[in-house]
Amino acid sequence: MSEFISKIRTIQWIDDHSRMVDQTVVPYEFKYVDITSGQEMFDAIKTMIVRGAPAIGIAGAHGVVLYAQELKKQNLSREEFINELLKKADYMATSRPTAVNLMWAVEKQKEVIRNSKSDIDGIIEELKQNGIKLENEDIEINKRIGDYGAEVVPKGATILTHCNAGALATVGYGTALGVVRSAFAKDKTIQVFADETRPRQQGARITTLELTMDGIPTTLITDGMCSYFMKKGMIDMVVVGADRIAANGDTANKIGTYTVAIAAKYHNVPFYIAAPLSTIDTSIKSGDEIVIEERSREEVTHINGKIICAPEVNVINPGFDVTPHELITGIITEVGILKPNYNESIKNAFMN
Repeated sequence: MSEFISKIRTIQWIDDHSRMVDQTVVPYEFKYVDITSGQEMFDAIKTMIVRGAPAIGIAGAHGVVLYAQELKKQNLSREEFINELLKKADYMATSRPTAVNLMWAVEKQKEVIRNSKSDIDGIIEELKQNGIKLENEDIEINKRIGDYGAEVVPKGATILTHCNAGALATVGYGTALGVVRSAFAKDKTIQVFADETRPRQQGARITTLELTMDGIPTTLITDGMCSYFMKKGMIDMVVVGADRIAANGDTANKIGTYTVAIAAKYHNVPFYIAAPLSTIDTSIKSGDEIVIEERSREEVTHINGKIICAPEVNVINPGFDVTPHELITGIITEVGILKPNYNESIKNAFMN
């Protein structure tokens, strides 16, 4: 497994609260905030203080612990405590609708609640330990994703990314950027082209910060430039993350990913998804069933608090789009690289 160590730890449970990087102020500041209540965690997920599907999942798991700690103070019976906590857990899972890792991690905590034989203090401790376990597993899973992905990175490759699927989208290593980190550990000639990723500029604000902190050569381009560089032969492969993957391989990721995939297909550039199995939602047959989050118009109309367009203009702001499985070369997971036919390879991944 790759020995590459990222300098970044995005989210961590400390004593009785969750500590995370505030990603709304990156790159102007790199600071940690302490989240001490369930509602604070709900809001942190909603407002994207924490973002990236795996990191959101861990945040949701931490949020259930925070709710449990609050409910303990209400002198409820054990049965009342469990019933109220399960309701709070369901509420936490609604903070963002597209990233399936959130629902997955909350469900893991609900399993702990339902299966526990302990008293209230014991349930809280079990939830805390399970949250920490999920944290540590996330890093190991990402390193395995990185190592499998590195096997298909050509020597001296230039890798295009979109949005941020790095350490700051996970607990501390990254999915798409995990592939970059593992490849760079073996080949220091690897470099990255990072899409800026409108409207929240996660590629510009976050991906470039991560990679420069880790000493990986990075070039920032605007979202509309990928076809230009592909035609010039300057992009060798695309690796992006995912927020939800359907049973047939259709993949929801940050808005603009679909456009990149179309351009990659036309220019014969391999297009890979990097994501843990927890991002795959086998309960839905295709991307048509994925709920796409609609975000506020101000994300589009304003940059750094300043309006950039006519105030009365109409705005539609979907946070994600769905890339059809036909455009995807492979899905890099912790158990290997899944290839078409995705219905079969995904089914087999969960069986093994």
